[in-house]
Amino acid sequence: MNVIAGVRDFATRHLRESGIFVAFVAIVVLFAALNPNFLSPNNLTNIVLQYSYILILAIGMVMIIVAGQIDLSVGSVVALTGAVSAVVVIREGMPWYVGVLAALVVGLLVGVWQGFWVAFVGIPGFIVTLAGMLLFRGLTYRVLDNVSLSPFGGTYYNIANGFQNGLLGGYGVDVFTLVIFAIGVAGYAWSQWRTRRGRIAYQQPVESMPLFVLKIAVVAAVVMWFGYQLAQSRGLPNVLILLAILVIVYGLVTQKSVFGRHVYAVGGNRHAAELSGVKVRRVNFWIFVNMGFLASVAGIVFSSRMNGAQPGAGNMFELDAIAACFIGGASTTGGVGRVGGAMIGGLIMAVMSNGMQLMGVPQSIQQVVKGLVLLLAVAFDIYNKRRAAALR
Repeated sequence: MNVIAGVRDFATRHLRESGIFVAFVAIVVLFAALNPNFLSPNNLTNIVLQYSYILILAIGMVMIIVAGQIDLSVGSVVALTGAVSAVVVIREGMPWYVGVLAALVVGLLVGVWQGFWVAFVGIPGFIVTLAGMLLFRGLTYRVLDNVSLSPFGGTYYNIANGFQNGLLGGYGVDVFTLVIFAIGVAGYAWSQWRTRRGRIAYQQPVESMPLFVLKIAVVAAVVMWFGYQLAQSRGLPNVLILLAILVIVYGLVTQKSVFGRHVYAVGGNRHAAELSGVKVRRVNFWIFVNMGFLASVAGIVFSSRMNGAQPGAGNMFELDAIAACFIGGASTTGGVGRVGGAMIGGLIMAVMSNGMQLMGVPQSIQQVVKGLVLLLAVAFDIYNKRRAAALR
């Protein structure tokens, strides 16, 4: 009974986060029941490969939204950076790493350009990035001369399509993949234990020990099951390694660094942040530079996945990234949101898209469903705020 009460109390105190997890599990169970192939090793691998670039964009977008801004240009930046890589590698015949560096430099310059207008000129991010969406799409057409370029081949192609497998041998499954996932689970458990001890030291409320152990066990079981499925297929995708590194780094930046705390302060109350000594303009500038960088990373991954660059690449990516953040718990008014939540939101979008595709649902209906899910997520955010205000 104590465990049940603890679960109920934990869910109540973390309604938004627990609601996201419950929704994600429910969607996975639904599609698994409707299509037995949904949880097959090959399909799970395809989900990772097909939607990794949206998750990369969501990492940067959640920081933008937390700071009370928005970026509508990331889809066009994905197209532009992929186009630059294609021109350098395919048309000019230069090494793959030169194309990667060129794309990263372009993404950083885009971030500097938009950050300047937002932070130092004072134009709202919505307007600056709306202009950027048009500007960078037009530049993409110019860079590609209105034609597609392909194929990359070689190492560049393997950025998003390659796998790490066979490094430790295998017995019907890839042992290396299982070892990496086990290390990840151990790291997660250690991190959660440290966080719990820190909260206890500062006399903050924590869940009971049985509930804490249960949470770690459930996460470990799910993660290891997922790793086992990948190990049965083609091994550990390169892009999943890249995504894991980005999630860990940006999770630490947003939750443990001074800059991360300043981002939340600016989004929560800009005026109070200024009075507290936070350099608001600098924060706004660097979050857009960071978004440009991550958009270029997504552009590299997407062009690698497609094995080429197209003028229309990245269309609507910005809306998928924004939807992932709001579904994952980010607030429309800023100051609230986490990288982990954005990842869950992005996975919900990915699972829904993949599941509906397997079922043969028309594209038009898929867009309707995604729109309704986003609307319900924002409505849930508003409900939580009103509920919190009523309890004060």
